[in-house]
Amino acid sequence: MLVNSQELLLKRGNVHKIFLRPKTGRLLTGKLICSITKSKTTDCIENSTSEEVVAKNLLEQFPHLIIEKHLRKFHINTEINELVLSNYIKQFYIHLSQDLRTHSDSHFEVALQLISNKKDRNTIFYYILGFEVLKMIFQMSWLQHERLYELQKNQESFIINYIKPIQNTHRINGIIIPRHENIFFAKRSYFVKKPKIRDKKLTELVMATFTTDTVKTLGFLIIRHLNFLVFDYQYIFNNEPESLFLV
Repeated sequence: MLVNSQELLLKRGNVHKIFLRPKTGRLLTGKLICSITKSKTTDCIENSTSEEVVAKNLLEQFPHLIIEKHLRKFHINTEINELVLSNYIKQFYIHLSQDLRTHSDSHFEVALQLISNKKDRNTIFYYILGFEVLKMIFQMSWLQHERLYELQKNQESFIINYIKPIQNTHRINGIIIPRHENIFFAKRSYFVKKPKIRDKKLTELVMATFTTDTVKTLGFLIIRHLNFLVFDYQYIFNNEPESLFLV
């Protein structure tokens, strides 16, 4: 789940091809990080230890079972335990630093905010829910994308905000290669092809395609508005008749 890179070089909205710097990140587990106070004193702690403490405290202070309940609605089996939460906290730091094009050297300060501020505590859980849902959509075929957005009340907004960015990333990274796409009503092999993406690359692609704000807002909307993301598993993932597999 943790991306071993300091920066993804891309331009969101236009190009989503991933170029990774080879293991130059300073954000890996086990590295010492320093929190600089106003008096310019530096308190260094073990990063991995701080994240475990934060994860434990968050699990005690936020009803994470609510997040798991929403995940099950989408047939996502991720369990929000200390290990998963700790990894997501580290990932959130990296993702946020990429958005800001900065080096995140204040992990522990952000971690303390996650414990002390209710709004910040909720943010990490909104982020987890949104990220898990986007990973699910990333692994759908374009036919399944079509079925998913057909269920939504505001189809145009859903397509623009989620479907088009994902399909653009599919194209540029060679995951889905459209052929004969200008032939109206054609049922093409690429349209029903289900992407096969390794877990690590899947995480990298979601981070490259969407900002942290987009991810956490999706999670927030799913929790606050029960019908924001209408989902019918049987309809979306139902196999297409063989006659539609013609190239």
